[in-house]
Amino acid sequence: MNQQNIDYVLRSVEQRDIRFVRLWFVDILGRLKNFAISPEDLEVAFEEGIGFDGSAIEGFATEENYKHFDEIAALYDEAKAAAAEEDKQKEARLAEKRAEEEAELARRKAEKAGYLLNVGAELEYYYFPDEHTPEPLDNVGYFDLSVSDAARDLRRNTVLTLEKMSVPVEYTFHAAGRSQHGMSLRHAEALSMSDAITTAKLIIKQQAYESGCHASFMPKPLAGEDGSAMFLCQSLFDHDGNNVFWGEGDEKYHLSDVAKHYMAGILAHAREISAITNPTVNSYKRITTGGDSVPQYATWGLRNRASMVRIPVYKPGKQLSTRIELRSPDPMANPYLVNAVTLAAGLDGIERKLELPPEATAETLKLTDRQMLEAGYTPLPRSLKEALDVFEDSQFMKDALGEHIHSFFLKKKRDEWHKFESTITEWEIKHYLANS
Repeated sequence: MNQQNIDYVLRSVEQRDIRFVRLWFVDILGRLKNFAISPEDLEVAFEEGIGFDGSAIEGFATEENYKHFDEIAALYDEAKAAAAEEDKQKEARLAEKRAEEEAELARRKAEKAGYLLNVGAELEYYYFPDEHTPEPLDNVGYFDLSVSDAARDLRRNTVLTLEKMSVPVEYTFHAAGRSQHGMSLRHAEALSMSDAITTAKLIIKQQAYESGCHASFMPKPLAGEDGSAMFLCQSLFDHDGNNVFWGEGDEKYHLSDVAKHYMAGILAHAREISAITNPTVNSYKRITTGGDSVPQYATWGLRNRASMVRIPVYKPGKQLSTRIELRSPDPMANPYLVNAVTLAAGLDGIERKLELPPEATAETLKLTDRQMLEAGYTPLPRSLKEALDVFEDSQFMKDALGEHIHSFFLKKKRDEWHKFESTITEWEIKHYLANS
């Protein structure tokens, strides 16, 4: 963060009489952590970072490896401060840009190759009466304008709060499922977008709590309703500000060879990255029951909602908006890791000049699973266990994430799967208890 921005933040904190500055970051699994400092410590924090005991945070240093790490510093290269009224006390939430180590390495690799990754995001989520009752609060559908849209004011207040925190929202809307909602965040550099997603999820949940309900980013909370996604629109820019995904000679897709190689890299590593893009047991309920809007194969297509990578419609004169849309991730994924591994996969495709498989049209996706396999399309994992098996054997993922993150993530998610496997579900009781 340059000195001019630091001075602006320090001046804003003083002018707004902010008494506490909250620093937050995520652990490897994407769970938000935070601590607060006084304004007097803020300038030192910018210059030196803040040291804290990381032994109790999963994936950070533990007591047994203190001989290697005395403390973990919360370092950040950019920060934003915003004032909010809570319990009659002014407090700032300083959204810490503690770039995940591997995400930062991926960014530097892209920069070395002459690229900057820009990302736009669309988050989907549900509002429920409370955290124990997954019941819809309305019967409104996709983009409906209805007086029964109970959360309309809640969405508006959430957007206004995010704007105060310098998180730009393009639009918000009622999504397809009953009580499901969506929010589109304006594109930014990948690390900044990961920060924005993390902040948006917190504020969405906080505003819901203050309104007497619960916001859930669970990928598939209701059977029979749409699952929730975290759609990511990606594009690469060069150091002169040109969108290198734009292809002037491609009249159908308007994509450059760089863009096509990037897409091919993501598709080539689709199964390997699935544990990161879809990291929970519940993630695969969305994928296996998603219908015509959720990708089940490593496919790409123009305006095809069921493709893993979709090509949005090109608007003449909007070359800078040329992008691809990654549709497989869900909102329980760690956005820092998702952007890191998809960037690594795309760069691998560019470096090796990988070619795209045939486009998947709407007709293609009507084929049976057997026909899709015979046509050469690669299926995405259908369970967390399958995704973890692929993840464990992937040298690409070990290189992309680093040995520590790879092994820690694998262990925690294996534990999660084993707990699920040993759980007796309501479905089993209903179907087997009386008939056994």
